[in-house]
Amino acid sequence: MNYKVASLFAGVGGICLGFKNAGANIIWANEMDKGACITYKHNFNHPLIESKIEDVDLNSIPKIDILTSGFPCTSFSIAGYQKGFEDEKSGHLFMETLKVIKTTQPQVIFLENLTLPTPKGRGILK
Repeated sequence: MNYKVASLFAGVGGICLGFKNAGANIIWANEMDKGACITYKHNFNHPLIESKIEDVDLNSIPKIDILTSGFPCTSFSIAGYQKGFEDEKSGHLFMETLKVIKTTQPQVIFLENLTLPTPKGRGILK
């Protein structure tokens, strides 16, 4: 089966490349970092939405089988802010992923991030 994949916080496309090499069809991606977008577009030719995920019309995301999300870790990592979901800059971005999941209803969800080494964020999704 040729799975259709969308990617949030796609970065330079590492996760997408892995899915592509496994035979999946990457059909949509989102990334706001302009430098990462330049590299991404050198490797893929499907639509790349270059904006904050909060600004994306979620209903514009096509029908997918798999959703990947490499949401930023700076709110949770020991080297980062350690504010967890309370971090005003990026703590809310995992919740944006949940909104996309609710809207797109993928069969598979692939989340890429570090484990939660800081107490802030642990247990919030029980």
